[in-house]
Amino acid sequence: MTEPTFATQVSRWYERNARDLPWRKPGIGAWAILVSEVMLQQTPVVRVVPAWEAWLARWPEPRALAEDTPAEAIRMWGRLGYPRRAVRLRECAVAIVERHGGVVPDRLEQLLALPGVGTYTARAVAAFAYGQRHPVVDTNVRRVVCRAVAGEPDAGPTTRPADLVATEELLPVEPAAAALASAAFMELGAVVCTARAPRCAVCPVEATCAWRASGQAAPEGPSRRPQRYAGTDRQVRGLLLAVLRETAGPVPHQRLDQVWHDDVQRARALAGLVTDGLVEPVGPESFRLAGDGPPVPLP
Repeated sequence: MTEPTFATQVSRWYERNARDLPWRKPGIGAWAILVSEVMLQQTPVVRVVPAWEAWLARWPEPRALAEDTPAEAIRMWGRLGYPRRAVRLRECAVAIVERHGGVVPDRLEQLLALPGVGTYTARAVAAFAYGQRHPVVDTNVRRVVCRAVAGEPDAGPTTRPADLVATEELLPVEPAAAALASAAFMELGAVVCTARAPRCAVCPVEATCAWRASGQAAPEGPSRRPQRYAGTDRQVRGLLLAVLRETAGPVPHQRLDQVWHDDVQRARALAGLVTDGLVEPVGPESFRLAGDGPPVPLP
């Protein structure tokens, strides 16, 4: 009897042990999956689930979001972090309506052409929404492949073309099985083959893992240095956005001045929000969230 492949072993494990996440339920459409993938970038699952549910309840399809304002997208994004993602997701919805009749496209090149959709997100939507065979490579997948196949303890901080090639070589030929394997690789890296405390004893490929065979220990420090938040421009931007999100219409400059004590840093953070398209000036002394006004209907 032929030994099960790496993908088969991990897929069987996934089918028994996968977390019950709402965007994995049968019948979830491509728009819901696209929203989940954008929200999950740099944000933990536990924070994404309620935000994702609220977002889809308000904007269950791309046209609904496209016909609303950027300001409302920023408000709904709340404190998920990196709010530029909210603006880009709305821009993506507009493009889906204008280019694809309001339906998330299923071709990889069309997905890659959408605003804010990069290499990972496009392949994730193609695989998880449309059951296609593409290497879906995030930090967790890179770590699993690097350890189990290459025998290295850490995959490094960024995805390289070689990571896509190495992952694709592990995928089954049949598209649906490949899509399942892609989800399984990701889940294994998220809950078992973790960066600092891997649970090798419960790993489905522990017996054949090249890293385990090498005897190398997990790296002691993080592959990426954690970003400081307190006192940074990111914190000041968040404080400014919080005031603007909670206010309908323009906010006087004097009120924003109360948010942070350092005039230079506060001005720099506010200017950055304007540059990023999150905030816009209203006259010489007030600011508001971008596009905060009556929505303009799409054709």
